[in-house]
This record gives sequence, structure tokens and C-alpha cells, in this order.
Amino acid sequence: MNMSFTIREENAKLLARVRDMIRNEVMPLEEEYQQEIGKEDRWVYTARQAEILEGLKAKAKAEGLWNFWLTDSDKGFGLSTVEYAYFAEEMGKTPLGAEVFNCSAPDTGNMEVLERYGTEAMKEEWLKPLLEGKIRSAYLMTEPDVASSDATNVSMSCVRDGDDYILNGEKWWSSGAGDPRCQVYITMVKTGGEDAPKHQRHSMIVVPAATPGIEILRAMEVYGHDDAPHGHMHIRFTNVRVPAENLLVGEGKGFEIAQGRLGPGRIHHCMRAIGQAEIALERMCKRSLDREAFGKKLAQLGANYDIIAECRMEIEMARLLCLKAAWYMDQGDARAAAPWISQIKVVAPRTALKVIDEAVQMFGGAGVSQDTPLATAWTHVRTLRLADGPDAVHRRQVARTELKKYTQEKV
Repeated sequence: MNMSFTIREENAKLLARVRDMIRNEVMPLEEEYQQEIGKEDRWVYTARQAEILEGLKAKAKAEGLWNFWLTDSDKGFGLSTVEYAYFAEEMGKTPLGAEVFNCSAPDTGNMEVLERYGTEAMKEEWLKPLLEGKIRSAYLMTEPDVASSDATNVSMSCVRDGDDYILNGEKWWSSGAGDPRCQVYITMVKTGGEDAPKHQRHSMIVVPAATPGIEILRAMEVYGHDDAPHGHMHIRFTNVRVPAENLLVGEGKGFEIAQGRLGPGRIHHCMRAIGQAEIALERMCKRSLDREAFGKKLAQLGANYDIIAECRMEIEMARLLCLKAAWYMDQGDARAAAPWISQIKVVAPRTALKVIDEAVQMFGGAGVSQDTPLATAWTHVRTLRLADGPDAVHRRQVARTELKKYTQEKV
């Protein structure tokens, strides 16, 4: 089987433009943008934040550097998943990167769902402004009262009542739901009873964020940080009435839609994590050469040569595994790609965490403070070991795939 991780010449030129904009225009504004958080209401963008973000987005859009995530689509650049991996890695080097080029989670996954399964009315009302970067969205799946790593436990009630569905229940870790620009939720609900097959009890429904009966209870904190103004919200639905035509595809199709959505989303997170590891290694190396202790550069002290070397090698291994998973996705067989996505979903965050942590150690007290972006990066990547399925679930899938080679029995 011929496996290639190359990028076409025209897309390599495009990538160089993205890399240049991130390095010379986005990253220099990153610190100022972060310092604006909390100057006013934490859940409202300050005038300067909006100026920075919208200005960068407008420039990227004007230069045609927009919606790269639309792989194999005539609406985007027709990038393969392998090619997009290189773009996502660059965008992962700064917290602003993905949104500047309209490649942010959870919007990319939600846009895929709306494109594949939405009605024309949904596409006009929600997909169009999302593609233009004018609004944001959230994906509501995880619930506080059940082990959502097994999505068959999802229990939010969705009951048909005439021309509507009525929703009751709670969701949490609803990323992006705190953003004042968030206008729509794609929500996993339970429509089938216990007599229905386990994977046909759930559905996906499109819910406008302003629908009566929706209450944001609190912002979830990640190691004490609320990630304002984006936010991961805990939300309660009380007799929320949604038109029946907002149900995607039909009752019982929730898992089918979720798998189509989560596969690309998982690997996009991994691609960006590799970018975070790269920028952490860069900072670590510069610090080790700029700082002295005991009469020597930090690089020459202790095991720092070994640490830097191990970080470089582990990043390279993670990148290759990510590209292999991307290649399998490009072959169009989701079942064949799944175990590779599970492998990189475990490896990429773990590698990035290690590199970021070593960078923190090299910076000493500054590394855990607000004076570097390392502490925030660490909390985000640590969360990634839980988001879109915890490590243990993905390792289980990898092991089952491996064991099937040696037995015909279910494992």
C-alpha cells in the first residue's frame, strides 16, 4: 500500500503564507489579547479584544486564508486530511490561530454536521454565518449525572409533542457556550426507550441558544480557570421546546451523526497539540540558551541536553502517527481509520503534555505563572486527555483491534 505524507506544491505555498501570518502577525498580539480578559465583564469581548481578533480574521479572510478544514470539498481548498494536518499544527502554536482562519472547534465539527445532515433552512440560518466566521456554536453531549465516556448513557429527554420536541436535562463541558457570539447548539438527546437497540436510542437536534427554558448554570473551571470568554458551560434545559424539523436525519440517528463528527474533530485536536508541543520546545530551547546558572547556560546543566533531545524525538514520532491516521482517513474507510485515530488521540496529548511540562521546568517559577503561556497551554492539553473520549476508552479500542487479529471471538 503506497502511503504518502507529502503536501502538494500549491498547498505548500499556502502553508508558508499561514506560517508567516501566525509568526509575524498573530503571535505578537497573543499576550495583549490575553491581558484584556477580565478588564471588564469576563464573558464579553473588550473593544480591544474584538479589534485584535476581528482584525486578524478580516485579514486572513481577505487573503483567502480561510476554512482550511473543509478537506476534499469544493467550498474550501480541497486539502487532504494529511495536508490539513500541517496547517492545523501551525494554528496550534497560538491560542488565537484556529479562530483567525475559521478552523476552531467545536465550530468545524458542527459545520460538518450541518453541511451533511442539515436542511436548507438550517444551512441558511446557521451554516452560512458559521462559514463566514460571524457567529460561534457549541456541541452539547456530555452530562453531569452519567458516565458520558460511554455515550449510550446520555440521558437528556427529548419527547415529541405535536410539531415540537420538548427537551429536559442538563449538559456540561459545553465548550464555547459561554461565548457571547454563540447562537446555536447541536445537542445529543435521548429519543428511544430501553426496548430500542442501544445505539438507536439517541438523536441530534439543532437548538437555538436563545430558546426559552435554557439556563446557563455556571462556567466549568479547568484547574481553576474558566477559559473566559469562550467557556465550558454547565447548562440546564427545562421544557425547552424545539421545532420537530430541527431533528437531524431522524430519530435514532444520533450515533451515526456523532461518529461522522467526532473522527475529524479528534484528529484536528491532535494536530494542534503537536503545534503546541513544537512551540513549547522552541521556548524551552531559547530559555536554555538565554539563561545562566552556576556559571553555565541552562542547556549545559543536569540532563537538559537529554530532555531536549527526547522532546524532539517524541514530537517527531507523534507527528508521524498523526499523519498516518490522517492518511487512513483520506482513504475513505472510517472503520479502518478509527484505531489509528484512537492511537493518536492518546499519544498526541500525552506527548504535548510532557514537552510543555519540561518547558515549564526550564522556566522555573515563570513557567507556572501568568508571565508565560505555558501554564495555560498545559491545562488545555491536559483537558484533551478527557475531551472526545478519555485515554482509557481509546486504549480499549486499540487493544480490541489488536486482539481481533488473533481471535474470532468478541473482545
